[in-house]
Amino acid sequence: MGRHGEVSGRRGGHRSLKQLSGGLRALAGQLSVAIAFLLILTIYIFYSSIARNLTLSQSKIKVDDLWGTAPSGGWKPLSDPRSDWLPPPIESNGYLRVRCNGGLNQQRSAICNAVLAARIMNATLVLPELDTNSFWHDDSGFPGIYDVKHFIKSLRYDLRIVESLPEFHSHGKTGKAKKMKAYQLRPPRDAPLSWYTTVALEKMKEHGAIYLTPFSHRLAEEIDNPEYQRLRCRVNYHALRFKPHIMKISQSIVSRLRAQGHFMAIHLRFEMDMLAFAGCIDIFTPEEQNILRKYRKENFAEKNLVYSERRAIGKCPLTPEEVGLILRAMGFDNSTRIYLAAGKLFGGEHFMKPFRALFPRLKNHSTVATPEERAEISQGLVGAAVDYMVCLHADIFMPTYDGPSNFANNLMGHRLYYGFRTTIQPDRKALAPILINRENGRTDGIEEAVRRVMFNSRFGGPHKRVHPESFYTNSWPECFCQVSPQNPADRCPPKNVLEVLASRLQSEESSEESEQTSGALAEEA
Repeated sequence: MGRHGEVSGRRGGHRSLKQLSGGLRALAGQLSVAIAFLLILTIYIFYSSIARNLTLSQSKIKVDDLWGTAPSGGWKPLSDPRSDWLPPPIESNGYLRVRCNGGLNQQRSAICNAVLAARIMNATLVLPELDTNSFWHDDSGFPGIYDVKHFIKSLRYDLRIVESLPEFHSHGKTGKAKKMKAYQLRPPRDAPLSWYTTVALEKMKEHGAIYLTPFSHRLAEEIDNPEYQRLRCRVNYHALRFKPHIMKISQSIVSRLRAQGHFMAIHLRFEMDMLAFAGCIDIFTPEEQNILRKYRKENFAEKNLVYSERRAIGKCPLTPEEVGLILRAMGFDNSTRIYLAAGKLFGGEHFMKPFRALFPRLKNHSTVATPEERAEISQGLVGAAVDYMVCLHADIFMPTYDGPSNFANNLMGHRLYYGFRTTIQPDRKALAPILINRENGRTDGIEEAVRRVMFNSRFGGPHKRVHPESFYTNSWPECFCQVSPQNPADRCPPKNVLEVLASRLQSEESSEESEQTSGALAEEA
């Protein structure tokens, strides 16, 4: 009996422990639910607060404010070297020739890459060749569009530049003079720095000169060396200056536009090549669709592109009418003066008429320029260069298709560097469902929906570069600095940095002259 009682007691004790354990588990479960609920509630309140603040900040933005520059956050553009930047050695490893293909701004990026490639190889750069004849039917080349003397002088602390390959005599001084022949190489697309310091440099040392062709997108954009990136900025925003007559025409057009107040520049990329590239053809007549298909087949890789799918993900250029609707939703009225930078618009007046009805004060370089200026603008690359400069100086710039558009991408980067000038950059992917609803007759709340998308933007202020954004679109923070930074690495360099570079270059040249003089005296002795 005793044993049975003990067993019964133990069993009873086990039951009590089990009940207690079950109660604790139940309590723990209830606490877990409560904690999860509180966590969700906290996250909801946190993000609701952010959303309210964002809505408030957007509601504070007024259209009139966009005519000024975007907030700089204490940053200012400066691409001068920050570290111990050595002048180019007197003796180089050879000569670098490049042929820059594509349009004006694709070539501009290629020139920046050519300068950087020459610097890292310790090469003498031959003035870059521009493939203008095949694209623009213009054979004026670099000297016809850019200020050569300014280009060479601006980069004298970075590398040596010559206008052509040197000549040599085949049989001593008495032989016939011949130009040095460069060894031709095709660089890989987005080649790393190591390709230039190994493959290219080896051929340069072997032959004395190399010729890289084609040279578009042939050097990686993202380089973990701020000084190299700053060199690109020095080329792009300081050394590459258009010829005086182009600058004069551009300034005259800007002055005429600004004489009447603020003006906006729009890069209306509703052109045959871009529409064919994007595969956005269904909105055109059957005849126009055939033209676009033919152009695509002749110029781009074959792909099965479905218009509705491309449209839904924002891969189609905005139509002129859509641009007008976006601006009206943002609060711009029909008194807004707009400069259109564009080639020949595809589809003609049929697509421009609704835009013109919303914003009748439309101008382009042909309507603002004098007859004499128009004659110059019609020559090849000059028109594109004038459009570039007018868009650079406009109070507001709006690209309608940044994507692969080098013109829009480079301009956004230049305007950022030029002092955070306002850029309105439509988020086509976010706008797509709104515009598709409008096409399908669902127009309620359209303007408010567009406004929400458009005012959720930086409008040209400093921001972190995130792939696929190009370095040429956003050179922050490498090419910017702060007077009173939180991070010492962001501090602006001393104001006498150029004097220091000039002194180093002069010292290098004086040393070389002394060596040459000593050598000559030794030979005479």
